[in-house]
Amino acid sequence: MNPTNHKFVLDSGWQVLLKDLGVSPQAILRQANLPLDLFCQPTPALTSTEYFRFWEGLETLLSKDPTFPLRIAQSITVESFSPPIFACICSENLNQGIQRLALYKRLIGPFRLDVTQTIHDTQIALGELPGHPPIPQSLIAMELALLVHLTRLATRAFIIPLKVQSTFTIPGSKEYEAFFGVPLDNGELDGVVFSAADAQKPFLTANAGMWSIFEPELHKRMQHLEVDAHFRDRVRACLMEILASGQCTMADVAKRLAVSTRTLQRRLQDENTSFKQELSSLRAELANHYLVNTPYSSAEISLLLGYSEPSSFFRAFHLWTGKTPDIVREMS
Repeated sequence: MNPTNHKFVLDSGWQVLLKDLGVSPQAILRQANLPLDLFCQPTPALTSTEYFRFWEGLETLLSKDPTFPLRIAQSITVESFSPPIFACICSENLNQGIQRLALYKRLIGPFRLDVTQTIHDTQIALGELPGHPPIPQSLIAMELALLVHLTRLATRAFIIPLKVQSTFTIPGSKEYEAFFGVPLDNGELDGVVFSAADAQKPFLTANAGMWSIFEPELHKRMQHLEVDAHFRDRVRACLMEILASGQCTMADVAKRLAVSTRTLQRRLQDENTSFKQELSSLRAELANHYLVNTPYSSAEISLLLGYSEPSSFFRAFHLWTGKTPDIVREMS
């Protein structure tokens, strides 16, 4: 199996984080040429290439601020958590938490954490996954800051690492050094080193009960890295958003999902359906809903379903049900 086909979940916390940063989810998805319905999917997930495009889109939108990775790391809160990060902060200390985070990190990003514990310190290095694209430098900067931020968040103490090292010069280094509390070192690895005492300092966020709840789910997610939502569901979710605009052709949907019309057709065929079937099925369901549950006139319903003329809606409705809209409304 091609490792770049692995999927990495964008947890709901991303929407909170983007809101805090003042970035529109739609803007970043357009910038990264990703499906505009991504955050509407039951489990939004990206390949490593798509994940890095997502990050680089964010980098472009925040290009006026070279320290935006530091801002992102500092914006992580309990409310914007992802389960793997929460697994870390509900641990007893950093040594336990970082082992959990290293284990589940590949659920949320195409990179790995290598952890080395000695009697003197705990060393954490960020590395690429075999067969995956190189990690953007700004993402590395964010991850380094995040490791320190999570440690301070969990201990409620201003933990200062022994060393912060990177293989490149981080833009806005003075701001990073003020945050870390130590100078940035250039070296062969991208990583953070904590003293043994700090790595064993109790996490005030420790919660064995919550861990017992999250652990089975994380194990399950590890077993389903390749699982993706049915493509027909993505098509229908997209149609739900654009039907009333009247611009609901196959080309319109394909553009919003960032695929070609040929790919859209093929993927629907793989699920034993077609664009025409899904559009017709959705219109029929919505038409019945509007007739039974709303006071909208038939002419208004035809517009909501994307028809340019009420007569087109009447003909389609008769094909679906063998009845007129007025009769169905009277029968409800």
